[in-house]
Amino acid sequence: MSAAETTTAKVPPTRQAPSPGSTGTPGKKTGRTSRNGTAAAPWALLAPCLLVLVLVLGYPLVRLVTLSFQDFGKSQLWGFKETTTVGLANFTKLFSDGEFWAVVVRTILFAAGAVIFTMVIGMMIALLLQKVAGWVKILINVALIASWGMPIVVSTTVFKWMFDTDYGVLNYLLDKLPGVDMNGHNWFASGPQGLAVIMLLVVWGAVPFVVITLSAGLTQVPKELEEAARLDGAGAIKVFRYVTLPILKPIIVMLTTLSLIWDMGVFPQVFVMRNGHPEAEFQLLTTYSYDKAFVVNDYSGGSAIALVTVLLLLGVVAVYMRQMLKIGEVE
Repeated sequence: MSAAETTTAKVPPTRQAPSPGSTGTPGKKTGRTSRNGTAAAPWALLAPCLLVLVLVLGYPLVRLVTLSFQDFGKSQLWGFKETTTVGLANFTKLFSDGEFWAVVVRTILFAAGAVIFTMVIGMMIALLLQKVAGWVKILINVALIASWGMPIVVSTTVFKWMFDTDYGVLNYLLDKLPGVDMNGHNWFASGPQGLAVIMLLVVWGAVPFVVITLSAGLTQVPKELEEAARLDGAGAIKVFRYVTLPILKPIIVMLTTLSLIWDMGVFPQVFVMRNGHPEAEFQLLTTYSYDKAFVVNDYSGGSAIALVTVLLLLGVVAVYMRQMLKIGEVE
């Protein structure tokens, strides 16, 4: 090979300068396009779900808000009178009604009590499931899922029979205890006692979900941390408080919020337990709104009560979101 040929072979090929607007790498997308595509992907995946929510919940919610600011009763429903806008008159009338505030307080106390009992009982059962044999855990989980899957009307009917005045199995068993006379005892003679029975029904139906979720969360607690705490002299209570509980905090916050939303929206348990006609001392916001709208035929008043209930639940959701954001910042 001649010197000229050797020199020519060693000269690298000339690289062309990138044209204006190009990235300099052929076949590679720009960073802006990639970021836009990444940002649009979640919305594209959520679009079907958002569309269904708008179709299923959008119109009822808009109609609820509209009725809350109108005078709409049976005459307007049948077309005998025209619907008129009354502004805040429905809410003014509602907030000046002492019965409404009694129902609000009763609903909050009922929901708070149900949530506390649900979380405490659920946590205790979940912790006990970590200590039993595998086959026992399977049997308990099957029983929990079976009770959780039972229709509300069926479970309510069973509870009605258990607490029946004349043929209730609970009265029969308690009457066998020495010094206890429960023959013919009416559990629904007073509001607090009857609501306690309904609360027990709500807790019974909610505990399986809490137990299964907490059991799954307990499997994520590192055993090394618990063993290290025990070696340092911590007892079972301190291990749970300072090791287990902080790890389970996101799950507990989620379960507490969901339970509070569900328990504030309790309707079929009260409605079926009181044979479709809940007395005044058994009224919660859901049944009170129903009676106002479909028993008294004051649809605008019932809508105002339902709208206030929705706003209360949105407040619960706002607190939940704030807590979750705090947990995310700490992590």
